[in-house]
Amino acid sequence: MLGELKQLIKGWLGQIQKQRREQELRQSQPHVSSAQIAADLRRLGVQPGDILFIHSSLKSLGFVDGGPKAVIEGMLAAVGPEGTLLLPTYYMPGGSILGACKQEGYVFDPRVLGTSMGALPEAFLQFPGVCRSIHPTHSVSAIGKHAQYLTDAHHLAPSIFGVGSPWQRFHELKGKVLGIGITLGPVTFYHLLEDTLGDAFPVVIWGEETYRIPCKGWQGEDYQVPVRPFRADIAPVRIDHKTRDDLRDFMWQHMSAAGALHQGKVGNAQSWYIAADEFFDQIKLLAERGITVYTPREELADKAGGQSA
Repeated sequence: MLGELKQLIKGWLGQIQKQRREQELRQSQPHVSSAQIAADLRRLGVQPGDILFIHSSLKSLGFVDGGPKAVIEGMLAAVGPEGTLLLPTYYMPGGSILGACKQEGYVFDPRVLGTSMGALPEAFLQFPGVCRSIHPTHSVSAIGKHAQYLTDAHHLAPSIFGVGSPWQRFHELKGKVLGIGITLGPVTFYHLLEDTLGDAFPVVIWGEETYRIPCKGWQGEDYQVPVRPFRADIAPVRIDHKTRDDLRDFMWQHMSAAGALHQGKVGNAQSWYIAADEFFDQIKLLAERGITVYTPREELADKAGGQSA
């Protein structure tokens, strides 16, 4: 009884804090509309029919009139009826792939479980017509023309990011990776190269064991989905770690010099996109030079030779 009361109080306090943050944003940040988001995306280079894989910081946009729903509507308006949006709607108990794999009794059920990726992905899951992939750590959701194709075989794929995954199919369909208010750090598209090359990838990043995690399908069917976690010691050197500003800066400069990085503002957010083909080609070229999103600081300085590309 006491535990339930604590949870109720915690939830109540959380709601108060959320309302306060929203009020502060409303008063201090520029107001942004759904129509402005659509227009800004078009100015950035998004075109009707585009397939966008979106990584975003909702608060970076400013105060959006209509909240996350309006953001999604603006994005849909930018790509039009022939376009498609993909968002990461990952659910990862334990805080990592390995943590999820070791979670006792864990069964991923897309009919019940939401996402730990924030307000925009959570709102995306509630949007009419959304399709969601069945995967115990990296479930992806999509809306639009290619939504079903991009998401429907994830649980059958032999690896998280490789053949048959949303990332491989997104690459095949020549999509665009879109970042709103983020760096080139927290972008899962990097992992497509790793799963494509497998043991030929220049860094050993996976653990030895492949787990089979139980998942439920949309009709309650049972699946066992293969998941091979990263090595436990790899996260501190990866590009998305808070200490790897050097690697994020290098990747930004490299993509800019290669002409792959397109920049602009969406609402109040510094934003960018890279075509999937160019993204994959550039990280493959870098891997051939021995530079990956796991290259240690000292090694990066040596291999980069003071140059961005």
